[in-house]
Amino acid sequence: MPEAQMSASDLEAVKKLNEAYRAIKAELGKVIVGQESVIDELLIAIFARGHCMLEGVPGLAKTLMISTLAEALSLKFNRIQFTPDLMPSDITGTEVIQEDKSTGDRTFKFLSGPIFANVILADEINRTPPKTQAALLEAMQEHKVTTGGKRRDLEPPFFVLATQNPIEQEGTYPLPEAQLDRFMFKIFVDYPSEAEEFQIVKLTTAPQKVSLQKSLNREDILALQDIVRRVPVADHVINYALKLVRLTRVNKGDTPDFINQNVSWGAGPRAAQYLILGGKARAVLNGRYYVSTEDIAAVALPVLRHRIITNFNAEAEGITSDKIVQEMLKYVPRQGSESLNDKRLPDVTGGKKDAPVDVEPVEEGK
Repeated sequence: MPEAQMSASDLEAVKKLNEAYRAIKAELGKVIVGQESVIDELLIAIFARGHCMLEGVPGLAKTLMISTLAEALSLKFNRIQFTPDLMPSDITGTEVIQEDKSTGDRTFKFLSGPIFANVILADEINRTPPKTQAALLEAMQEHKVTTGGKRRDLEPPFFVLATQNPIEQEGTYPLPEAQLDRFMFKIFVDYPSEAEEFQIVKLTTAPQKVSLQKSLNREDILALQDIVRRVPVADHVINYALKLVRLTRVNKGDTPDFINQNVSWGAGPRAAQYLILGGKARAVLNGRYYVSTEDIAAVALPVLRHRIITNFNAEAEGITSDKIVQEMLKYVPRQGSESLNDKRLPDVTGGKKDAPVDVEPVEEGK
């Protein structure tokens, strides 16, 4: 996409964000060993104004990663441990009666809950009942909370990271698909490599005091979120994102056999929106002023994995939503010329080719 379509101030802001992105990763590297793809996806979601679901076994530094990220971005961080007895007012806040000792008058005073912060870690969100989950999801969608019949605004930027433990599922309240759809990304946190684990043990069992430098402040982040929204996207890139999403829908048009055989329900329109927003944020973080199909493919797994519902046949064969997304990425051509020559597919690119990109190709499972 030509740079002329963005103003000089926008180009300068993109350059600033790219520099801040490198600085943030360097600062996080002082505390977090490895997990680079997870950090990248978290930063993409923050600048695209999205929320994330994080899944991984205990002990993989999820809490440390988020609190360190919030510190590097000069944002207020709160962690909420979700439990079966947690009530909505425990996270949103409550009104109490306060007495003026000089006059004897009694008035209601609002005591804000932990959700009044910029970065919220909702730990083990599937441990709490649906009504408490709903209070958090209202805040995520509306950036407001309702307490005592009043609507109260949350200070932007507002970013929720909810975690789930994939091991223990007894006594949990799994989120319905409609609620999972409100999360931009579902991110898997995997075990570290042997070299990374050696470094983790070495660092965490020795005295250490790490001082983090602040790369951005709240005002910078809000301005850069606006810049991400203004990044232009070519029609053939939007069509590529739409093609990926529409292929997940069973028995709709030219849906391939591997979808019809293994999928119960596919992704809705919100998936295409998040593919484009994620692609914009990824492009800007990498210092580019256009979005390519490579950017869309790079965020396809975290955007689509929780929006594709596999059927019994897929579960019996060990076919996960990740494998289905990876097959789709092979099935849909990324370049305009490939799409034009592929007789299986309608022309979704308008005959246009992507501009050259300076990013690595997408690897499976990333």
